[in-house]
Amino acid sequence: MYITHAQTITPLGHGLDALYQGLLDAREGFSTVTRFDTSSYVSSLAGIIPGLDHADTGLSKTAILDLASDLIRDLPTPDPDSLLITASTKGGIDLIKDLPPSPDFRGGAYPGLPVSDLPARLSRDLGLHRPGFNISAACASSAIALAKASDLIRRGREHTVIVVALDLVTEYVFSGFSVIGAMGPGPAMPFDRDRKGLTLGEGGAVLVLTNRKKAESGASPILAELMGWGIAADAVHLTAPDRAASGLKTAIMMACKGAGITPADMNVICAHGTGTVYNDAMELTAIRDLFDPESTMAHSIKGSVGHSLGASGAIEAALCVKYLEKKIVPGTKGLVNPDQGAAPLFSPGNRPFLKGPVMTSNSGFGGINAAVIIQEAR
Repeated sequence: MYITHAQTITPLGHGLDALYQGLLDAREGFSTVTRFDTSSYVSSLAGIIPGLDHADTGLSKTAILDLASDLIRDLPTPDPDSLLITASTKGGIDLIKDLPPSPDFRGGAYPGLPVSDLPARLSRDLGLHRPGFNISAACASSAIALAKASDLIRRGREHTVIVVALDLVTEYVFSGFSVIGAMGPGPAMPFDRDRKGLTLGEGGAVLVLTNRKKAESGASPILAELMGWGIAADAVHLTAPDRAASGLKTAIMMACKGAGITPADMNVICAHGTGTVYNDAMELTAIRDLFDPESTMAHSIKGSVGHSLGASGAIEAALCVKYLEKKIVPGTKGLVNPDQGAAPLFSPGNRPFLKGPVMTSNSGFGGINAAVIIQEAR
């Protein structure tokens, strides 16, 4: 399946170029949260996108739709028969505190709630004939959305699928990660032996996938090819991953099989890399068991922009497209003292590579894991 458009919005700026250059420059997109009181939580830091707050504090009532509108603003006019898939874990969950005892969602007073409202609204904005649907599968949401898009095109059920992924930093989510002990007091330090937890972030990405016929007849250039994907669950714990990495390894091997490659063919891995003790250890197990640590380059972006939850996979997939274009993998921000087994896989410095394929993987609560492999278009 061919990728003809890839764009992002993150705390490092609007646009994929801004994100990529920010990562190369080892910039950090964290700031003090002002949209709600953080005094009772573990941290006051998050990756915040400027412009989504009220003039004073707090999110705009239409923040989730504002972010979505920004993402699709530069999207080439789509074929009305295209399908839209959104990926968001919570949508406009920040509005829940303003709900009356018996809210009437049909009244339209709470745009973005429930999360299933997002695809219908965006489909109308894009002039599509169908409302589409949302995938909410924890932190693997948008990776699974890309997999679903690819599968629908491969089976001939769709010719073009637009994937829009987005999640916000809200008090609902912030408090939850703080309470369960997953949040660190300072910026995330993925795969560092002194890491203390994740830092939340917000962001979004839009990618357009299409079949060969549509791609070659369209006005947009072919950027890359989504070669394979895999999805697997380990179902070991409600929040903790399987320490043996069974689910992630299965997802990766499924993706390799679909792409017609072996792990030995992989050059670059964009890891989930949240900076939590258990997730990073699980990922290291999977990567070291499947790949050659001497010839594979891995990194995480969450020490720069934070963990954008359901949007993570799509943001990282868009970055994979940029990596294939520029042939430079950014370093892992926050990595100072690599954990046992992390080096030389992970490095704080930027590294060149010669060719793809590249892979992004994501893992979420409930044991859900997804992997997507992207290559230069053939």
